[in-house]
Amino acid sequence: MSTTFQNQLEEMLKRHQSVESNPERKSLIQQSLDRKEAITMKGGALATWTRPESTGRSPKDTYIVKHEATAATIDWTSPNNVPLDPQTFEMVFEDALETLNKGKVYVTDRVIGADSKYALPVKTVVNKSLSQVFVDNMFRDMPEDIEKSIFAERGFTLLALPDNKLNPERYKGRLREMPDGTTSNMCVAMDFDRRVGIVFGSAYMGSIKKLMFTVMNYYLPLEGILPLHCSANEGTDASSALLLGLSGTGKTTLSADPKRSLLGDDEHGWSEDGIANFENGCYAKMIDIKEENEPEIWKAVMHEDDPLNHGSIVENAMVYPDGTVDYFDDRYTPNSRASYPLKYLSNIKPASTSGHPKTILFLTADAYGVLPPVSQLNADQAMLWFLMGYTSKLAGTETGVTEPQATFSRFFGQPFMPGKPSVYAEQLGEKMKKYNTKVYLINTGWSGGKYGVGARIKLKYTRAMVDAALNGELEKTEYVKNDIFHVNVPKSVSNVPDEMLIPKNTWADKTDYDATAAKLAQKFSEHFDKAYGSHGLSDGIIKSCPGK
Repeated sequence: MSTTFQNQLEEMLKRHQSVESNPERKSLIQQSLDRKEAITMKGGALATWTRPESTGRSPKDTYIVKHEATAATIDWTSPNNVPLDPQTFEMVFEDALETLNKGKVYVTDRVIGADSKYALPVKTVVNKSLSQVFVDNMFRDMPEDIEKSIFAERGFTLLALPDNKLNPERYKGRLREMPDGTTSNMCVAMDFDRRVGIVFGSAYMGSIKKLMFTVMNYYLPLEGILPLHCSANEGTDASSALLLGLSGTGKTTLSADPKRSLLGDDEHGWSEDGIANFENGCYAKMIDIKEENEPEIWKAVMHEDDPLNHGSIVENAMVYPDGTVDYFDDRYTPNSRASYPLKYLSNIKPASTSGHPKTILFLTADAYGVLPPVSQLNADQAMLWFLMGYTSKLAGTETGVTEPQATFSRFFGQPFMPGKPSVYAEQLGEKMKKYNTKVYLINTGWSGGKYGVGARIKLKYTRAMVDAALNGELEKTEYVKNDIFHVNVPKSVSNVPDEMLIPKNTWADKTDYDATAAKLAQKFSEHFDKAYGSHGLSDGIIKSCPGK
């Protein structure tokens, strides 16, 4: 953070009449209730609601400050990397200080990252006690050996004013123009050079979490550490596994394995020492959740405790006056969420660190029904599928959509990956080779035909394939090449019917399979050319792309 910003903030806090520095968790929860920022649910968790514009992130109002000296390190061709000029950011910072100066302020010192060698110190300054309960759930305690960190003297400062709005007239021509011609009153911005972030006007708690995830995803590759949007767990032999996948691919379900300890469910770094979770908690999607399907998440959120001890936060769900909840009611939003500390899960590894991953699983839910249910990827293939981050939306989820819709999100987390794509992909390839990590593509989608014709692959078969990847069975079996998608398909997997492994075998109409597979391969090729055609990627990666 620049000296100027730091000095201004420190001066404001020094003069301020009402600042709480690193307050106790119980005090924050009590103040959240007293200030009517939340109510108590039946079991003791907190429930809160936001304005309609804050039921999710606001990507069009999320900016990266563009400095001439470092502009070349950011991929401005990505639609999620929206530039903001430094002067506008300074204006937002001024408004943030002025607004914070008008009421009570809470300051906490935490870190992002379970590995002290690269834990990022974060000073969070907010004017809402519930935001600091969220920070307490999600960010990690300051370690005693923080001086070891490469970021020990290069911390980050986050200012959050979730319920305040900017003056649109002041920012005309500087921030986003709304459909009605007015200027947006919301700004979520990151200044990587001056090491400060601001959440102004977005009450969605995920804006705080994802801003810091994006910050880590920018800083770490510059230090030779690969950040990953993934869940991670560890077997009894101390070997770790990573699971990457977009929403609906089974990442949460498959990473919750009674035989393996969970490190975390969303954000990790891969350094020369192994894997480390960034977070202290989870931020789970709650819509349609059932206790029998997701017992761990259910218990973490719905267990009974004194409200001042509990601190799980349910955001934007249908909670009734008696404190009961209906997670199947999505009238307010289908994006209801819950924040809770990792310690509320039963099968976790508290250190949240592990050795180098023996296995990485890329999860996709292919609604076209043409991808093999399991494939082995070499380094070039892995870098390609990492770059593509493929899954598909279902037909019928939107009016007029009758065919599955291919979805690509680079590195399975495009909105949060600001750097050059080659940097992330090449680091994955290098680490795979250096640590002899095996990568498998697991299709949790459809077999026997596309969505509406075939059927979703049974969870018991997917678990059998995941087990085979984790226990080393897939390293010993024979493979055949799939020439359309350029992947290697095992001839057999324990407890999985052989005919399932070659998707064409499961289709009644083989001609339709060929046409559908060719259509999907073409979508891969078109997206690759649009997203990466100018990035000078290696021939090996290009030739691994379906349709090439």
